[in-house]
Amino acid sequence: MNIVVCVKYVPDAQAERGFDDSDLTTNRESVEGLLSELDEYAIEEALKIAEGSEGEVTVVTIGPERAADAVKKALQMGADKGVHVSDPAIKGSDAWATSLILAHTINKIGSPDLVLTGMSSTDGSMAVVPAMLAERLGLPQITLVSELTVTEGSVQARRDGDVASETIVGTLPAVVSVTDQINEPRYPSFKGIMAAKKKPVETWSLADLGIDAGQVGAAGAYTEVIAVTKRPPRAQGEIVADDGDGGTKLAAFLAARKFI
Repeated sequence: MNIVVCVKYVPDAQAERGFDDSDLTTNRESVEGLLSELDEYAIEEALKIAEGSEGEVTVVTIGPERAADAVKKALQMGADKGVHVSDPAIKGSDAWATSLILAHTINKIGSPDLVLTGMSSTDGSMAVVPAMLAERLGLPQITLVSELTVTEGSVQARRDGDVASETIVGTLPAVVSVTDQINEPRYPSFKGIMAAKKKPVETWSLADLGIDAGQVGAAGAYTEVIAVTKRPPRAQGEIVADDGDGGTKLAAFLAARKFI
């Protein structure tokens, strides 16, 4: 079984982000980044399925040169090969353009039996790319999956809601996004880290994918950033001196903020 996992290189949530003055988008070159944590669950699920079916896992990412680190981490976990789509014209792309690039990339790779993604990225948190990607590929989709069973020609998934769980059955090939409840991602072993250095990683441009630069980036975006505000400095906490009624003061503090 051939599986493609779409992953994203995101800014470190703890780092101070900068913005480009021209379009107010995140300057991804000026901030430390990493593989989106939620994508690790998709990688782990792909590896588990591949190990049970002697399959192959290909990881795909889009982004600047440093985004290759996301593919590197996936290869260290156990993925077989990677594809990094990098092109200056991609900067400023929204979810619509991202799904377009991913669809062209997957079509160029071949016809996978399964496409896996995380439930959303940890920077944008939109959770719409999996559905857009499925539409572009003309494949059935199952999103927000917390348990997945793949058999020959079909996939069965459990989706947990607020008040109930539902079981969904679909045909393969399909696009499936998974939640952080589906598994526990493995840590790269020393052996995996060393083996990753020999695994193939291809870098493709928009021209390689047959995509016109005007279809992506800020020029092709359906959304626009109007304003940004820096994260406010952390305010000093309030100290409650326990002079006999500390519990009462603490309760009043929490009640005023509707925590209790």
